[in-house]
Amino acid sequence: MKLFVRDLTVIDASYLCAQRGMVGESWILDVVMSGELNEMSMVLDFSRVKKQIKQLVDEYVDHRLIVPAQNARIHVAESQPGYTTVDLLRDEKSIHLNCPDQAYCFIDDDAVTIESVTQHLYQVLEGKLPANVQGLELTLRHENIDGAFYHYSHGLKKHDGNCQRIAHGHRSPIELYVNGQRDAELEQLWAQRWQDIYLGSSEDEVALSVLNLSKHAATVTESTHYGFRYHAPQGKFELAIARSETEVLSTDTTVELLAQYIAEQVSPMVAAKPLEVVAYEGVGKGAMAS
Repeated sequence: MKLFVRDLTVIDASYLCAQRGMVGESWILDVVMSGELNEMSMVLDFSRVKKQIKQLVDEYVDHRLIVPAQNARIHVAESQPGYTTVDLLRDEKSIHLNCPDQAYCFIDDDAVTIESVTQHLYQVLEGKLPANVQGLELTLRHENIDGAFYHYSHGLKKHDGNCQRIAHGHRSPIELYVNGQRDAELEQLWAQRWQDIYLGSSEDEVALSVLNLSKHAATVTESTHYGFRYHAPQGKFELAIARSETEVLSTDTTVELLAQYIAEQVSPMVAAKPLEVVAYEGVGKGAMAS
C-alpha cells in the first residue's frame, strides 16, 4: 500500500555554486510512502506525515545555506564553539561567512543539485519514521512559472524565526502590470537584474576589516566586496560577498519592502502609467505594491 502527499512543504534556501555564487532556491517536496497498514488501517496518518517529515525538513534543510562540502573551492572550519566559517573561493567573486552552525546545511557532494539535496533528505529522514513505513520516495521539484523569475538571497535580522539567517533565499516569479496589462519585457529586465543576487540592507553594511572571517578572506577588498554583519536571536551573522552580485537597499529586505522597492525603481520607466508590482517570496506567497 502506498500513501502520497503532494506539496508537503516548500524548501526556501540558498546554496553555494562555484559558477553562480550564492543562489536562492525554492523546491517543492512531494512524498510517497509504502508499507503495511497499521491498527488504524493506515500506512501513516496524514497529520503525522506533516508533523514528522515536514518538521525534520524544516529543521535541517529549510532556510539554511546549503554547502557542498566536497567541493575543492569550499573551505569549512570552526571559528568558535557553535560557529563555523565557510569560504567559497571564486577569485574576485569569493564568498565568505561566519555564522552559527544552524545557518548551514552541509551535504556530502561537490555540487548542489536537486539530486544531491534529495539524497541528503533521505539521510535526514533515515530511521525517524514509524516502523510500518517500509518504503520512502522523495521528489523535489521547481514550481512551474509562466514568465520571468529570479533567484535572490537575503537575511532578516528582525525576524524571530529562521528568516534571520543571513544567507537563505528564494526562486521567485515577478509580475509587473502596466495599465492593467502584464509587461513581459519589463518583467524579464527585472529578472535579469536580480538573477542570483544577494539583497543586503544598508544598515547592516560594515567595513570588511571588522568582520571575523577566516584567513581565506584576507585578500578581499572594499573595491570588490561588501561586508554585512548583524546580531539576531540565533546569534551573530557575518558575510563578505562580491559587489557585482549584490544590491543594497536602504530598508530591510522583507517581501513587502521588496515589492515597494521594485515599484519605485520601475515607475520612472513607465512614465505616469498605473503600475502594479506582484513580488513573490518563493512559491505562492508574496506582496503587492503600486
